[in-house]
Amino acid sequence: MSRTAPRHDIDESDLEVGGTAHAAAGKTAVAVSMKRSIEQMGVVRTAQTLLKLNQADGFDCQGCAWPDPDPSHRHTAEFCENGAKAVTEEATKRTIGREFFAAHPLAELRERTDYWLGQQGRLTEPMVVRAGGTHYEPISWDDAFALIGGHLKGLDSPDEAVFYTSGKTSNEAAFAYQLFVRAFGTNNLPDCSNMCHESTSVGLAEVIGIGKGSVSLEDIHVAKLIVIAGQNPGTNHPRMLSALEIAKKNGAKILAINPLREAGLVRFKNPQTPKGMALNGTEIADMHLPVKINGDQALFQAIGSLLLEWDALDHDFIERHTTGFEAWAETARALDWDLVLRATGLSREQIEAAARMFAESDATTICWAMGITQHRNGVATVKEISNLAFLQGNIGKPGAGLCPVRGHSNVQGDRTMGIWERPPAHFLDALQAEFGFDPPREHGVDAVAAVCELRDRKIKVFFGMGGNFVSAMSDTTVTEAAMRNADLTVHVSTKLNRSHVVHGTEALILPVLGRSEKDHTGGREQRITVEDSMSAVHASKGPLKPASEHLRSEVDIICSMAQATIGERHDLPWDAFRSDYSEIRHRIARVVPGCESYDEKVAQPGGFVLPHPPRDSRTFPTKVDKAVFTAIPTEILEVPQGRLVLQTMRSHDQFNTTIYGLDDRYRGVKNGRRVVFVNPEDITELGLVDGQMVDLCSEWEDGSRREAPAFRVVSYEQPRGCAAAYYPETNPLVPLESKALGSNQPAFKSVIVTLRPTDAVAGDEINSNAGVLFDPSVDADDEGKHWVEPDQLS
Repeated sequence: MSRTAPRHDIDESDLEVGGTAHAAAGKTAVAVSMKRSIEQMGVVRTAQTLLKLNQADGFDCQGCAWPDPDPSHRHTAEFCENGAKAVTEEATKRTIGREFFAAHPLAELRERTDYWLGQQGRLTEPMVVRAGGTHYEPISWDDAFALIGGHLKGLDSPDEAVFYTSGKTSNEAAFAYQLFVRAFGTNNLPDCSNMCHESTSVGLAEVIGIGKGSVSLEDIHVAKLIVIAGQNPGTNHPRMLSALEIAKKNGAKILAINPLREAGLVRFKNPQTPKGMALNGTEIADMHLPVKINGDQALFQAIGSLLLEWDALDHDFIERHTTGFEAWAETARALDWDLVLRATGLSREQIEAAARMFAESDATTICWAMGITQHRNGVATVKEISNLAFLQGNIGKPGAGLCPVRGHSNVQGDRTMGIWERPPAHFLDALQAEFGFDPPREHGVDAVAAVCELRDRKIKVFFGMGGNFVSAMSDTTVTEAAMRNADLTVHVSTKLNRSHVVHGTEALILPVLGRSEKDHTGGREQRITVEDSMSAVHASKGPLKPASEHLRSEVDIICSMAQATIGERHDLPWDAFRSDYSEIRHRIARVVPGCESYDEKVAQPGGFVLPHPPRDSRTFPTKVDKAVFTAIPTEILEVPQGRLVLQTMRSHDQFNTTIYGLDDRYRGVKNGRRVVFVNPEDITELGLVDGQMVDLCSEWEDGSRREAPAFRVVSYEQPRGCAAAYYPETNPLVPLESKALGSNQPAFKSVIVTLRPTDAVAGDEINSNAGVLFDPSVDADDEGKHWVEPDQLS
C-alpha cells in the first residue's frame, strides 16, 4: 500500500494461508497501524488525526461504537488498530475527481471489487450520470440539488422515495434528515440497523421497554462475569479488549460463546502496557463454548433451565420487577435436552460448567453482536438472553446488565434522533408540537422492504446518506437489479463504492466532509455529536483541512436538498440549521426524550449519558410496566446430509463493506478474501481437500438456489457441520426472504450451503427441507421428522 492507489484489483491466486493467531493486538497491531497510516497520510497528518481520535477535544472514531473512558482516564493514543485503519481510509491523501471518472467508464468500474473502488481515494466534487450515460461527469452543487428536487417533486406520492442512512451520520444531520423526510411526507427511513441490530431493538423493546443496552463502561470493569456471545471484539471492537483486561484484573470471569475461537478472546496484548508489548499479555476467556451456528437460543434456554433447577435465582427481583416467570419456568422445566445437545453441538457437561459460572456470579453482563441477531430466531435469542438477566436480577445494578455492542459509530444515535421507518407516536407528536406540521403516521419501509419495492418499481428515487447499500444488503443480484429500476439514485459519500456503479437511470454522487475534517459551514467552526453503544452522547470536531474545497457537510447537503424540494413549506428553519448546528441541537432538546439542555450538555468534556429507566431505576416502560419473561419453543436449524451451515463475517482487514486490506492475520489469511473455513473432518467427509477451490451454493425451502463461485477451502477449527466466509462476497447467497422473525433483519449467519468443486457440473441437489426450522411441538410426519416453516413460528 502507498499514497498511490492500486492499479490492479485483488488477485486471489496470490492468496496465502498460514497458522492462526493466539493473541490480539500487541506490537504487530502498532506496526500495522503506523505503516498503513503513514503510507497514506504521511507523518504529520497521521499525528494530527490519531492524537485527536476519541479525545474529548477531538473527533469520534468512525470504526465502531465502543464507548470512550472518562476524559480524565484516556490514553494519549486512545484508538485501536482498526480505528487507525478507519481514519486512514477517510484522511488518505489519495483523491479522485473528474479526470478519474473520465478515464474509467462505468462498465469498467462495475467489474471492480469493493476493495479496489475504495482504495482509489477521496471523492472531491459532485458527479452525475445522465440517462444513457457511460461515465460520471461533473455537476455543480446547485444543479445537483435541482435534479434531486425535480425528481422528488415529480413523484405521484412521497412514498415513491426512500431515504437510507448509514450509521456514521451525525446526530445533527440525522435529526435534520428525518425532519426533511417527514416534512416531505413519508416514513421511508431505513437504516443500517435494519441489517445489524434490529433483532436487538425489537427484542429488548418488548421485554425491557427500550431497545438499547443497559450497562456503562464502568459496569464492564466491575462485573463478576462477562458473557460474550456471537461477537469478535478483537476485530470488530478492539478497544473492548482494554475494558475486558481491566475486568480481569478486578477478578471477573469471561465466558466466550462463538463457533470460532477468535484470537481476541484467547489473549490480549495491550499495546499501552509493557506486559502487552513485550510479554504474553492477558488471557481473556476463562471458558470457550464452541456452539454450533444458530445454537445460541437452545444454549441460553439450557442455562436458564439449570439455574431454575439449582434455584440460583433472585426471587426478589423476579417478584417485584418481572412478569411471565411461571409460564417461562414451565417451559424451562420441560426442556428437551436431546434437542439442546443437537442444536448446540455441546455436551451437557460443557453447558453445566457455563451455567455454574452464571450461578456463582452476583453481577453478570451479557454482551452480543451479529452472531446473535442475524438469524431467523434472532429476536427470540435476544429474549432468551434477557430471560437469563431477569432470573438473577442482572439489570439495574453495578456490574450487571444487557450489552448489545453496536458495530457502527452512530447507528444508535441515528435511531435516537428519529431515523426509523416505524417511529413511535410520541416522537411524531413532539415533532408536530415543535414544527407545526403533522408528520405522516403510516409506517415506512425497512431495508429489505425497500429493495422489494425498488424491485417492483414502486420506489423511484433512492437517496443514501452514507454507506454502501448495494454491497451491505442480502441477495446481491436482486438488490443490484432493483437499484437499476430507480429513476434516480443519490449517494452522499466520502469514497467510491459499489453502490455508485450500480445505479438508476440517473445517478448522483455527492462528496461529503469526513468526521476527521474541519467543518466551517455557515462561516463558523461547527461541531457534531454522536451516541455510543452505552447511550453516552458527546461532541466530535475534526482537525484536518478538507480533502477538497468542493466538499459539503451532511447538514449542508440535507438543508440544501430540503430547500430545493419543499422550499418554504411548513416554514422550517433550513438556513438557520445550516449556519449554526446549535440551532438543530436546541430543537433536539425539545423533541427527543432525555435530550433537555442538549447543546449545553454536549459542550462539557465527555458529554452526557441519556436516561435508561431499566438501568437507572429498575423501571421497565413495557406495555405492562415490568420486565417480561418470554417462553419460547426451542428451535433448531436442521442441516441435510452433505450440506453445511455458513455464517458470513468480517476479515480483520475490513469494517462492514469497507475493505482496508487483504490480510486477516488472526485467521492466517493473506493476499485474498475468497476463502471458506471448514472443519477438517467435514472436509474429508465431503470428499474435498484443504486448499481445493469450490463454489458455494445455498439452497432454500422454495427450491431456489444461489451461488457464489471460486472459494478456497481452508481447514479451520469449529463445530462439525459449520462453515464461515467473508461478506460482502457471500451476500449473494442470502435471499431477501431469509430474515429474522419479528425484525425483518437479513439472516446472514444461518445459510445452508453445498460446497461444489469449482470444476464440477451442477447437479440436482435441491432438498425441499433445507433451511427449515425444527420445532418439537409440531406433529411428526411420516418419516418421523418434525418440520415447521419459519413463518409459522412465533
